[in-house]
Amino acid sequence: MLNKKQLRTILNTCLLTGGDFAELFFEDSNSKVTVLENGVIEQCNKSYLYGCGIRILKENQQVFGYTSDLSFETLNNLAHDLSLRFNDKQTTKVKQLIEKDEQPLHEYQRYGKDVKNKERVKILKDCYKVMKPMSKYIASIRNHLIENIQKVLIVNSNGLYRKDLRVRTRLALSCVVSKNGNIETAFNGPGASMGFEFFDTFNYLDVAKETVKSALTCLKAKDCPSKRMPVIIENGFGGVIFHEACGHSLEATSVSKNMSVFANKLNEVIASKCVSAVDDGTIKNAWGSAKMDDEGNDTKRNLLIKDGVLNSYLVDSFNGRRMKMSANGCARRQSYKYAPTSRMSNTFILDGGNSLEEMLKDIKYGLYAKSLGGGSVNPVTGDFNFAVSEAYIIRNGQIKEPVKGATLIGTGEEILKQIDMVGNNLARAQGMCGSVSGSIQADVGQPRIRVKEITVGGKR
Repeated sequence: MLNKKQLRTILNTCLLTGGDFAELFFEDSNSKVTVLENGVIEQCNKSYLYGCGIRILKENQQVFGYTSDLSFETLNNLAHDLSLRFNDKQTTKVKQLIEKDEQPLHEYQRYGKDVKNKERVKILKDCYKVMKPMSKYIASIRNHLIENIQKVLIVNSNGLYRKDLRVRTRLALSCVVSKNGNIETAFNGPGASMGFEFFDTFNYLDVAKETVKSALTCLKAKDCPSKRMPVIIENGFGGVIFHEACGHSLEATSVSKNMSVFANKLNEVIASKCVSAVDDGTIKNAWGSAKMDDEGNDTKRNLLIKDGVLNSYLVDSFNGRRMKMSANGCARRQSYKYAPTSRMSNTFILDGGNSLEEMLKDIKYGLYAKSLGGGSVNPVTGDFNFAVSEAYIIRNGQIKEPVKGATLIGTGEEILKQIDMVGNNLARAQGMCGSVSGSIQADVGQPRIRVKEITVGGKR
């Protein structure tokens, strides 16, 4: 590791041609993925990643580069090459680098070498043992155990010098069922910012059983009809629709360029009064949480929407310059190979006060979306299309037969204003979010919500 004098020299090299801010992001991480397929361990892979990303800002311009060679000479040469983007005189001096004593957000108990391979294998096999006997129609079971340990050091020309340790663990369970040529799949992927103690916090065998049950439900389901109708979306991963259709459009990455449907709408009504939503990177042990963001700023609980009114955006320091807003702890990146930008962490709609019975009561015909799958969204227009992985028809206030092939089609603006009831059973679920700064861990979530009318795609 370079000493602080060397780090300041590299930062000064960045600023020689007129840059007004310089940043070094060092990363040393390792990941382990253990895969069990149909009862047999197929993979046990380790990967290592280390390097440094260098970023220089000048007003509303940015230049970025990276290297896996952490010698002083290479880093200083890279800083020099990047600085050639500008051709002014140096006006900014690097402040003294000061490291402060800090309390960690998460406390990790067991990870890395503290965990034996036989422990990993036992969890995967125990899940398989409860899944396989559940049906003769099971064609394939593939279970993953994913562990990641990331150490970061961020220093910048403002004198910032901060370190962080991030440990994340995830169990990914998938099941494929087949009957008479009909094939259906189901997936569950609980995870947390924890070590192996994560598996003491929930019953992973119940999750394994639920994965198979979901696939079997879809196997016997009929095709979903296509029409506009009221839809009840269940909690947990149901929140992915808010994350994708609305959350990305609140990131400064798109807002600062006026490429978002919510640009220039602060303090305006953009949702029903019953909708409030936050992005909170401070939740202890949550999948998307961290002590600091990838610019070295403290993470925060940002209230995005309050009672239907747009309260704030997610702002990183670079896009904040364009917007004349301060960064609010949401700059993230996949690794040192990416420049940071505004991203979500743990994003969810807050609890309301409606019960499932109240939501169902006046629906003559609608859809109950128990779980959502993948989808796509255009942050510029807000248009989205989401697959419903498990769904049921609602008839006369009651949840009836399962259906398959349902999709939810609309815009972020539309769905926010069509939510007319919000439940009180907030839950979060884990996923990976992709954007210009790579793929990152993110929680999605919500209580159960009712959308009074939305286009449901299916079979005509």
